Amino acid sequence: MVLVALKCPQCDSENVARYGFYPNGKQRYICKNQECSRKIFLASYTNKAYDPKVKRQIFEQTVNGNGTRAIARSLGISKDTVTATLKKLKNS
Repeated sequence: MVLVALKCPQCDSENVARYGFYPNGKQRYICKNQECSRKIFLASYTNKAYDPKVKRQIFEQTVNGNGTRAIARSLGISKDTVTATLKKLKNS
């Protein structure tokens, strides 16, 4: 049996513990790093758009001048999802 160290997607801390299950049966994890702004996360996401890494890629590609349709094609998600994510980033 091989143990894989799980890292928090926000702060890359390995100080992570299991934190119950979502209703769909997926395992939740909690980051125990005090400085981390994101506490609860999943190890693997069903929908790509919920993954913080994909959101970061959307932001980076937008800054580099890519359009929403090009970003959607490259990441394999809907253009409406790209637009909604950008709107949420604009408000925060």
